[in-house]
Amino acid sequence: MSYRGRISYSDCLAEMEERREAILAGDASRAHLILCEHEAIVTRGRSSQDAHLLLPREELTRRGIDLVDIGRGGDVTYHGPGQLMVYPIVSIGVRVSAFLAALAEGLAEVANSYGVAGARWRRDQAGLWLGERKLAACGLHVRRGVSIHGFALNVCTPPEAWHCIVPCGLSGPGPVSLLEAMAADAHKPTVAEVAARTQPILLNLLARYGLDPASEAPLP
Repeated sequence: MSYRGRISYSDCLAEMEERREAILAGDASRAHLILCEHEAIVTRGRSSQDAHLLLPREELTRRGIDLVDIGRGGDVTYHGPGQLMVYPIVSIGVRVSAFLAALAEGLAEVANSYGVAGARWRRDQAGLWLGERKLAACGLHVRRGVSIHGFALNVCTPPEAWHCIVPCGLSGPGPVSLLEAMAADAHKPTVAEVAARTQPILLNLLARYGLDPASEAPLP
């Protein structure tokens, strides 16, 4: 089953790296889509700037937020409860932008199914945007054509979660969540419910990258 609930970032990263090594060694069956949540954590990508971290490490620790430097592209970002993490571990070759755009279109389809229309992929300031606010951040690390990391879709991320950073180094109105963008009288989905709706859409997209949808158990 792809949706793992809330799991630690370090355990998830270790699994992504292990699966990539297996794929690179010739075991295509290790391709996988991980959907999960994390406990609160700030990650700094290869392009991160110190000025975009608004609190010192000691204060983050006091608030129960880990700080980790990682190998993905992008700047500083936050992951935590209320956010659906989308991690495809697949062979994508060299067309990284096309891969990210395809995933973003899949997530836009999910958003539209909840009545949140108009989400669009942007290559510059990479992510899925709803107007001038980012609905899903992205950062990828590709080695020898195999990807790890992916997208973070804001489902019901509390707005105060972003107060410790300048998200992705961007000024402006800040990220937006599905919950915030949905109609006031609409059913408010949990992350698990959004994961169940996301899984078949992304598995269909990822089939072209060698992930067999039949190998992934459907979510309840």
